Amino acid sequence: MDFGGGDEIRFERLGRAGLVTLTRPQALNAVTHRMVKALGKALHAWERDDGVDVVLVKAEGRAFSAGGDILHIYEAGRAGKPPVEFFADEYRLNARINSFKKPYVALIDGIVMGGGVGISFHGSHRVMTENAQFAMPEVGIGFFPDVGASHLLPDLGGSFGMYLALTGNRIRYGDALWSGLATHTIKAEDQASFLDRLVLTGDPESVLRGFFVQAKRETDRPTLEAISRHFNQPSLQDVLNSLDRASGADEFAAKILATIRMRSPTSLRVAWRQISAGQTLSMDECMKMEFRILNRMLAGHDFYEGIRAAIIDKGSKPQWRPATLDEVGEVDVEAYFAPLGERELPL
Repeated sequence: MDFGGGDEIRFERLGRAGLVTLTRPQALNAVTHRMVKALGKALHAWERDDGVDVVLVKAEGRAFSAGGDILHIYEAGRAGKPPVEFFADEYRLNARINSFKKPYVALIDGIVMGGGVGISFHGSHRVMTENAQFAMPEVGIGFFPDVGASHLLPDLGGSFGMYLALTGNRIRYGDALWSGLATHTIKAEDQASFLDRLVLTGDPESVLRGFFVQAKRETDRPTLEAISRHFNQPSLQDVLNSLDRASGADEFAAKILATIRMRSPTSLRVAWRQISAGQTLSMDECMKMEFRILNRMLAGHDFYEGIRAAIIDKGSKPQWRPATLDEVGEVDVEAYFAPLGERELPL
């Protein structure tokens, strides 16, 4: 089946299922504009097709998807043509998956970050194996947790979503299941059998009952309680103060504080405001908000500096501007969330 994805994404009709496979393993299945458009077309067709009961998304190679095609975005932005249309289509796809009328199963066996999260975690069934790792590491590259993170992360108990947004830390499948990010965990060795059964029946609920293996939480209770205590604060500064007070006697708090201090101050302020706001917004409202932020980020400094330091001059230290949280004022943050007039995201 050809929905226009070239050699980057494959579509198949197998039994009762529409099967999507990400096929850029050499690029860790980083999401491209072509993949986004093709998946959008497939969902449009399959939602109306009575022969398709379920959609399943999986990936070739050792990563599900390590994010968006960040190098392309960097180069286009530096050339004065920031790829706003790519993000518009991507965000529309994220909203589309969230409201998809049929079961949408993401089978995640490897790293899933950024743009990869956007095409998997808004579906009805998020199935992870012991090889899966989840992260939204955007604040570390001067960006912000987008692709619907403002809808996804506020729902996690114990301020766990705010912790993930502000640190960019990775978690494994047990923590993902415990927090509600994953709906099911299965053994990696059972993936082929799971797929065979799903294609045959088209009913993910009954099939998953046969394969579900309860993953144990990786993070212990005292640490989860510390996360809840430190990140459930009325402001970002209060979070940092709470971590700072505990850091003398608590190695975990000291480590988290050191991590956050390496992130872009602008990104941290924006992410704090965005995840807080997302608690009371619908998915569509979240995507409109994220599109407003996105336009300002692509016109700013820190995103390009973050990519330069992480990818272009691998491992060098980013020089954030402004360099400290104190220098990022309320007015500065407000500007990221201001309406775009006729450039708002149409959904």
